[in-house]
Amino acid sequence: MKTSVPQGPIFMSIPNSCERYFLMKNFESFLSHQLNEFLAYRQAMGYAVKHSRSHLFIFDRYLLDKEAVWDSLTPAFFLQMRADLHMEPVSVNTVLLTVRVFFRFLLRRGHVEKSPVQDVPLLKENVTVPFVFSPEQTEQLMTAVGKRVRRTESFFLIDLAMYLAILLLARCGLRISEPLRLLRHHYRTDDCTIYIEKTKFKKDRLIPVPKAVADEINNYLSVRDRLKPDDKNPYLLANKNQSPLNDYQVRFAFHQAARDIGLNQQRRVVGNMNFLQPSPHSLRHSFAINTLRAIIERGESPQSALPVLSAYLGHKKYHYSTVYLKVADAQSRNDLLDFTMWQEWKKI
Repeated sequence: MKTSVPQGPIFMSIPNSCERYFLMKNFESFLSHQLNEFLAYRQAMGYAVKHSRSHLFIFDRYLLDKEAVWDSLTPAFFLQMRADLHMEPVSVNTVLLTVRVFFRFLLRRGHVEKSPVQDVPLLKENVTVPFVFSPEQTEQLMTAVGKRVRRTESFFLIDLAMYLAILLLARCGLRISEPLRLLRHHYRTDDCTIYIEKTKFKKDRLIPVPKAVADEINNYLSVRDRLKPDDKNPYLLANKNQSPLNDYQVRFAFHQAARDIGLNQQRRVVGNMNFLQPSPHSLRHSFAINTLRAIIERGESPQSALPVLSAYLGHKKYHYSTVYLKVADAQSRNDLLDFTMWQEWKKI
């Protein structure tokens, strides 16, 4: 009996909740053994396999639906799969690229003589435009998050930790996972720095934090030590039961505050452009864009600042940071949305 995967939104993109679902499932197609062998090999080589597994589960599910066997795996089969996956082009391409790597593994192991997916062209992807907070909107958001810190004993420290997590995203451009993994000794009070260990690209970095942010962290730790003098939680931003804050808590607090200030906008697809809704990751984009904007306003070259900004953000290569030059500020992003919608309206 075939295992059914939830339909609808789950195949429009590959969100974190979908990945968690796939991680709990087993491969069931005729290639299940080879898929597991491939992931074991990748993991042994030091690669993270969570995302690859979710992409390959979509492939495995498609093989099941089409009752595919070895002889089915032709370029035409993968062209049809590309058309049948009801996801955004970027997600379809991600699945195809992961399947390509899998077939290169099969080729090296002698399971196939040629990769049938190697020459299948990728789809043309939409242009993604992130939501950008203006400096004023960032201030409004942080004020809204602060107002939601509950003053009761059971919630105060956790809410304050969530406020700090969002503050680090906004003021230091951290990824959402980074403040949640920080241990107490990763924050150094003497020089106001944070040591971020094994980030997205397995890189470590030591970054200075603004004095105002350091003051907030020091205040939190002082209050925490006073209210819980016997607390043994090793994490800088503590949850209950010796655990760190989790991703869901921070996202929930962020979206509550965004609604409070009227920024609960939905994602818009206009023509071939995706205008993203506000998310915690938008604060990282906004930090970078507003930093470059400030450099331009000082009459300095943003290109010269990119290597430093890249190191601060923890990018693998500094030219990855050039994406932030595409959107100069929040106003230009909104102007681009208005212009694109006007162009689409004229076609009607």
